[in-house]
Amino acid sequence: MSSTGEGKSPIRILITGAAGQIAYSLLYQICSGDVFGQDQEVIVNLLDITPMLGVLQGVVMEIEDCALPLVKGVFPMDKEDEAFKDVDVAIFVGAMPRKEGMERKDLLSANVKIFKSQGIAIEKFAKKTCKILVVGNPANTNCFILAQNAPSIPRENFTCLTRLDHNRAIGQIASKLKISPKLVKNVIIWGNHSSTQFPDARFATVKANDKEMPAYDALKDDNWLKNDFVSIVQKRGAAVIAARKLSSAMSAAKAICDHMRDWWFGTKDHEWVSMGLISDGSYGIEKGLVYSYPVQIKGGKISIVQDLKTDDWSRDLMDKTQKELVEEKNDALKATSN
Repeated sequence: MSSTGEGKSPIRILITGAAGQIAYSLLYQICSGDVFGQDQEVIVNLLDITPMLGVLQGVVMEIEDCALPLVKGVFPMDKEDEAFKDVDVAIFVGAMPRKEGMERKDLLSANVKIFKSQGIAIEKFAKKTCKILVVGNPANTNCFILAQNAPSIPRENFTCLTRLDHNRAIGQIASKLKISPKLVKNVIIWGNHSSTQFPDARFATVKANDKEMPAYDALKDDNWLKNDFVSIVQKRGAAVIAARKLSSAMSAAKAICDHMRDWWFGTKDHEWVSMGLISDGSYGIEKGLVYSYPVQIKGGKISIVQDLKTDDWSRDLMDKTQKELVEEKNDALKATSN
């Protein structure tokens, strides 16, 4: 599917919550070829609730007005059975939004109902090869519920977005060293896309003065890397909400594009990125939990980077975020059984 060349069939991409601000930032990048390639035509299904159909119509007009050569069709929809039919890629942006001062648990019960219904729709209507990315929060647990309700889709096709946190971590290190973010690689986000996540720079490298070296050596500030760095990345989403009075949109859309592009075309040699995946038990994480790991991708296949050493400090942080995910999962399962 990610081969280049003429005569490719258009791919069908579903975006939920398509009338929202993240989707608005995302659509141009997808439709212009930035994500799936300059030779890949796209058909886009835009799904939202019925009262938003008018807004979606405006979005469709704007895409038409961009006159993008790769767009073979854009369809505003409010029905899951139509929206999920034969999709190759499903990006779940839509969720009950988190507002300032709101706890993640408040989001859970509303969102599990949405994602249970959408999981059933994927199971019935989407292609079995469909690549799935959950963005709407709580993303890991929404992804878990989605997968529970779509048993015939391969487990490795379910992912959730922690690339935004990964990019935030790179941005913090680059800013501290006053270098370009492209010179920072191999940070890791472990666990939940929440304030318990563990942004880990122990294996990160940076290129400074034409020399590649561990981030710890370049920064010479272990205290910052173990404290402020972790805390800033963990709380960045809340800081953006406090400043903008809206959640991250432009940076979230960029992270979605990075995640899907790497999944489609693969990661660079000796480099990894962070993705929330259904755990296979790697690093002692409960099997079946949706947990963020460092991954490498080749030929569309995602592999967890193995054999990275943990110490007491990192193990404690990895376990803390796992504990929150287990609690969320149990609360979500309770909410879906009601």
